[in-house]
Amino acid sequence: MAIDYGTKRVGLAVTDPLQIIATPLTTVHANEAINFIVNYIAKENVEALVVGMPVTTSGEASKVQVQLKIFLKKLSAVVNIPIYHVDERFTSKLALDALIRSGVKKMQRQNKELIDQTSAAIILQSYLERKENKL
Repeated sequence: MAIDYGTKRVGLAVTDPLQIIATPLTTVHANEAINFIVNYIAKENVEALVVGMPVTTSGEASKVQVQLKIFLKKLSAVVNIPIYHVDERFTSKLALDALIRSGVKKMQRQNKELIDQTSAAIILQSYLERKENKL
């Protein structure tokens, strides 16, 4: 499961059992994200969490990273699976480009929840591809 953390919304994505393709799952309010993730893990087979780490284009920590670290500390206290970090630079732009290429209408592309979910899928797909190349 991938997490695209934001202080207002958290985009989530999952992969198939063979870990080939990432798919957007949902977007939840940041205050509800931990409960949603815990409940999802209780019902589904989740091997690990992949979290997009927000950094600036120069590679420095972003302002959101402070809140993300607090979120991850709370999350790691209630889940017992590995949590991996992935650079999330440009995922929102890539998500918007993917939505355009897939034919999503302009009005739907303005839905930030859809962009957050798609960003999470891009984060997860990036992780899956790197994981596959290391094998």
